[in-house]
Amino acid sequence: MPKHNFAYKKIRVEDAVGLSLAHDITEIRKDEFKGVAFPKGYMVKQTDICHLMKLGKQHLYILDLDETTVHEDEAVLELARALAGNGVVYTDKPREGKLELLAAHDGLLKINVEGLIEFNMIPEVMCASLHTNTPVKRKAKLAGTRAIPLVIDRAVLDLALDIAGSNAPIFEVRPFKKAKARLIVTGSEVFNGLIKDRFEPIVQKKMQAYGSKLVESIILPDDRDMISKTLKDFLAKDTDIIITTGGMSVDPDDVTRFAIKDAGVDKLFYSAAVLPGAMFQLAYKKDIPIVGIPACGLYHEITVFDLVLPRLLAGEKPDNRDMARLAHGGLCQDCNVCSYPACSFGKSF
Repeated sequence: MPKHNFAYKKIRVEDAVGLSLAHDITEIRKDEFKGVAFPKGYMVKQTDICHLMKLGKQHLYILDLDETTVHEDEAVLELARALAGNGVVYTDKPREGKLELLAAHDGLLKINVEGLIEFNMIPEVMCASLHTNTPVKRKAKLAGTRAIPLVIDRAVLDLALDIAGSNAPIFEVRPFKKAKARLIVTGSEVFNGLIKDRFEPIVQKKMQAYGSKLVESIILPDDRDMISKTLKDFLAKDTDIIITTGGMSVDPDDVTRFAIKDAGVDKLFYSAAVLPGAMFQLAYKKDIPIVGIPACGLYHEITVFDLVLPRLLAGEKPDNRDMARLAHGGLCQDCNVCSYPACSFGKSF
């Protein structure tokens, strides 16, 4: 790495009256305040001397930058611009050389993780983020980036910018499609009225959370032909996603997963490396996903369905390798109070 090539003058605080600060000066008061006491560009007054000394400032530095050096605030603006892809915004007012990347709209946060790692291999810049594939709301904080030294070499900054550019987009937020969903609840015990269906309100709530609608639902017995025929009927309608519940296990009476295959799907993936949700099934007929939720969806607030649904609504088509990749982070801890998505569940990277 090139060495910093800038000149500075070290002056006593007492001699700084009338001069403008080259950087923010931070103040921390335990349990009271942490922030900028004197911002960059502030002109020091005689009445500030005592305050600066209490902050431990016996000297101040006046920088003399040239074309080979960049101040932290200007540098972080360039970094944020290079990191932000579609659906990502940031302010134009850095604080202490830092900027936050924010979601421009609701959607699925996608991160080029390997690109982010390469970016952070440059020792004088950094960026910390949420996990990729996290559903986010508009204005949600996605990442924070900064130029670490007060002044960064132009060559070092350009290297970081090149890495971000060659791996672009490092960050993007893909909007959720407002999908029309249709639901098939399977189970002879529900069809015959022996027990009340509880799946429909669960699915309805999860779809509405992403701005989608459950436009039709039906309850069917464990009849392979009836389920298959209904799937074909749903596929022929204006449908964006089909959801089935129950009939996903290996019991002989559980025929839903076979009925999905009978419907003539193009691709079918059975099982996911997630608990709860190991007997999850995902199929596709052209661009229409058909999701098979196992019975665990009744008993657990969050399951594999919650990991896959936002990706489907963001236009992705997860496959069996994506289901396997969920193994890392795919164990729900069944907390007494669920904090998802602010937990490790589903965070495969």
